[in-house]
Amino acid sequence: MASSLSGVRTVSNCCNHSSPAKPRYRVVGSPPPPLPQGDGAGVLSKIYIQQMDCPTEEGLIRKKLGAMAEVSGLQFNLLQRVLTVSHSQEALPAILAAIAELGFTPRVDDGSKAVVAEVAKPWWPLALAGVLAVGAEVCDWLAMPVWLTAVLAIAAVLVCGLITYKKGWIAVSNGDLNINALMSIAVTGALLIGQWPEAAMVMVLFTLAELIEAKSLGRARNAISGLLQLAPERATVQQANGSWQEQAAADIALGSVLRVRPGERIALDGEVIAGQSFVNQAAITGESLPVEKKIGDTVFASTINETGSFEYRVTAAAGNTMLARIIHAVEAAQGVRAPTQRFVDRFSKIYTPVVCLLALAVAVIPPLFMGGAWLEWIYRALAMLVIACPCALVISTPVTIVSGLARAARLGILIKGGVYLEEGRKLKSLALDKTGTLTFGKPVQTDLAALADVPLEVCQHIAASLGARSDHPVSKAIAAQSKDYLEVSDVKALLGRGISGQIEGTSYAMGNHRLIEELGLCSHALEAQLQVLEKQGKSVVVLASDRVLALFAVADTLRPNSREAIAQLQALGVETIVLSGDNEHTVAAIASDLGIAQAHGNLLPEDKLRLVEGMAASSGMVGDGINDAPALARADIGFAMGAAGTDTAIETADVALMDDDLRKIPEFIRLSQATHRILVQNITLALLVKALFLGLTLAGHGTLWMAVFADMGVSLLVVLNGLRLLRKDLFFRGDAVDS
Repeated sequence: MASSLSGVRTVSNCCNHSSPAKPRYRVVGSPPPPLPQGDGAGVLSKIYIQQMDCPTEEGLIRKKLGAMAEVSGLQFNLLQRVLTVSHSQEALPAILAAIAELGFTPRVDDGSKAVVAEVAKPWWPLALAGVLAVGAEVCDWLAMPVWLTAVLAIAAVLVCGLITYKKGWIAVSNGDLNINALMSIAVTGALLIGQWPEAAMVMVLFTLAELIEAKSLGRARNAISGLLQLAPERATVQQANGSWQEQAAADIALGSVLRVRPGERIALDGEVIAGQSFVNQAAITGESLPVEKKIGDTVFASTINETGSFEYRVTAAAGNTMLARIIHAVEAAQGVRAPTQRFVDRFSKIYTPVVCLLALAVAVIPPLFMGGAWLEWIYRALAMLVIACPCALVISTPVTIVSGLARAARLGILIKGGVYLEEGRKLKSLALDKTGTLTFGKPVQTDLAALADVPLEVCQHIAASLGARSDHPVSKAIAAQSKDYLEVSDVKALLGRGISGQIEGTSYAMGNHRLIEELGLCSHALEAQLQVLEKQGKSVVVLASDRVLALFAVADTLRPNSREAIAQLQALGVETIVLSGDNEHTVAAIASDLGIAQAHGNLLPEDKLRLVEGMAASSGMVGDGINDAPALARADIGFAMGAAGTDTAIETADVALMDDDLRKIPEFIRLSQATHRILVQNITLALLVKALFLGLTLAGHGTLWMAVFADMGVSLLVVLNGLRLLRKDLFFRGDAVDS
């Protein structure tokens, strides 16, 4: 990689953050692009379907709506039960009617986030069916009359299986063989060949497994919706007459003044206007320690005021707070299918018809051509039908991905799609902007040396007075050394060199090496002093009148967690590179201090872009999300620092770090590794169990009971395994842990 980087031409620039870059022309990590709009007159409708829990329902809806000429695109979010349809004008009623024909109750999602109450299913039918099925087993074991066993078995199937039969009939009538259709055929076949107790128990077990699986999926669903509940519903608002009154957060207008007491959660985003306190921002940034908030600081909805009381002015309505944007981004990210999910989708379309054809062959070929018994081979075929549905395989990936996305959001890492969560583990190289990323981006004065017979205090006062009239970060650092300033007249900004002005009748100039050379005041001794400080990574400013009076050194300080973050990245095998618009000496000094071998300075945004383009595959770029936009867009994964303080950062990065903690990048990589491990575990488990059961069935050892356990049991296992990503002890800073 070194050779590919060394050929890039560098251009001198005083500061890589001196001018904001234009917003990127295409956000690589943004939510999926809009669905196709057909003839240009199309519209997008979001439809909430409460019964849409798993790929079984998705397949039905996709087949039904896919045949409609008015529909040009479908996008499913199973965990949120939302279907986004791209369709022609005035086609929505027909679409809703088509969905209703499948036995579902669609509702147009108006974006209000209104919670739809779950319809509680009565438990007694399943319990009664279980008693009846056990009774059928006992009657069969005691060799009681067959008619009694049959009556009990049929009653058990009817009590708990009518819904399955209804769903199965709808599927078959629409040309789809989903799990409900396959289970209905299998149970009916078992009844027809006289396997009364087994048919009853299989239907009971299937209904029970579906109930448990729905509960488990509900936990994954709540991982996202639970974030929304962090913000309180009411807040204390100042009224026009100065009094204070509680109001619903959703009704509070922008600009309203709110009061927060110790221990309260903050209801809306805003800016502190009175008082100060320490606020726990873990819900937004993942920071473990409270952050001090004083007048002028920003506070976020859902964070907790821990100590003092303060007042703040609302800057974002309830639907547009940082928390709301995070939730929206995570929900949208579920629509960006990860590579593993795309593979599973393609595989499942082949798997089910192949197994169904194999089951048909098992039922027919041995009795016709090999002298086998019809009832025996039909029974084996029925068992194979149950295992033909790829539910376990298909549902495992979205559950795992959404659990990882939710876990990351709780850690203060906003990932813009499952593809980045899964691909993060492959990162081989990472380019890091210096200013504001590795360092605080706020220079401080570090050195002062008098070069004439003027006292240091006087030089400092004059330099601070000049610096206070400039917007340059270096000048501001010098100005910060004084609290009161001298009167400065005839102020001139010397572009790229410094500033000049008159103080008490004397003309002064303060600037860089180039300015001193232009004034004819440079000397070999001065250049030697400048070189020593610049090699230490410091920016040097010289104060002069008719002679050189003093020199000042200013340096940007490293963030306290930068060293630890770089060490963790290198331990994970990620090569790190520093990119900056600052001078080569400063960049090299920072890189050396951090143990980074490659560093490039004097870069313009387009130079950073060329460097990133020259990096090997699986590369990343870390910046502020705006000024480094071209390089962030070109990298395989772009990381935006401090997104909680930048409104546009969430929209301009593949991964947004909500605070300025670089250690979240190795944490993201470890989460990606854990996600990949669980995806591999789930796919391997599902395929092995299905292959094992198919082998046992062909050998004559498989039963319908085993088929239900193999299918629904594995479905439940992969869902629970995917939910492990929500656990805090799955991985931690420093090492990944398999639990």
